[in-house]
Amino acid sequence: MKHVVLLGGSGYVGKTFQEILSKRNISFRNFSRTELNYYNPAKLKEALKAEAPDCLINAAGYTGKPNVDACEDDKANCLLGNAVLPGIIREVCESLKLPWGHVSSGCIYTGSRSDGSGFLEDDTPNFDFRHNNCSFYSGTKALGEEVLKGAENCYIWRLRIPFDERNNPRNYLTKLLTYEWLLDAENSVSQRFEFIDACLACFEKEIPSGVYNVTNPGAISAREITEIMKTHGMVKKELKFFESEEAFMSEVVRAPRSNCIMSSEKLSSLDIRLTEVHEAVDRACKNWTE
Repeated sequence: MKHVVLLGGSGYVGKTFQEILSKRNISFRNFSRTELNYYNPAKLKEALKAEAPDCLINAAGYTGKPNVDACEDDKANCLLGNAVLPGIIREVCESLKLPWGHVSSGCIYTGSRSDGSGFLEDDTPNFDFRHNNCSFYSGTKALGEEVLKGAENCYIWRLRIPFDERNNPRNYLTKLLTYEWLLDAENSVSQRFEFIDACLACFEKEIPSGVYNVTNPGAISAREITEIMKTHGMVKKELKFFESEEAFMSEVVRAPRSNCIMSSEKLSSLDIRLTEVHEAVDRACKNWTE
């Protein structure tokens, strides 16, 4: 992997791709939407022919700011960024026989499998438009994966609640420290830099294309995380938890939220491993920087 084209490099995940590619001295070209209208297949194809990359990474998408509730008010752009754009990129990359990766999301699930284990890559989403129980954001991310079903030379990387040791409004640990009330839900989560390393390893190890849950092994609750935070002196106030998810939904958010457990065994079986979740959270708290 000598040269990469990156789409969506200005976002929280995209900036991390840029940082790690730079540290590894891997040549890359980050196309912003002002520089390249990558929603136009002809323009995107022309740019890729000129760049001649070894692969493309799509970190572009629409998450809404400050959170997914904003997607409820901008459904056209949310649908365009999360469901239409992946199809455009697929069409162009397949025409050029260019390997590529797409940053997806684990928020297309809620809960766990019937036996309590984490969702596998081929499990049908249960938090989407077909079940009529999701946020608009989650629904569009599920549609994006439908658009990419059977895509050639394509990795679909499912990110889940990113965190790391750097204080940032998009960091899950920061959110837990700043929110007035917390929901004690259990989730799979993704250490941001380990996520990027794992995505790049897919190209480097040339593992089979397809869908991968890129999460730290295991699951962890918000209360468990805050207890770890306390041991590292990060918590400066009294933490208050909602009595139920119903109370959380009625008092704080507009759109339903996904809380789910995912299995990362498929990735681990191919010798791409992330740190066990409790250990990863403890390390992030130990190395916390404001």
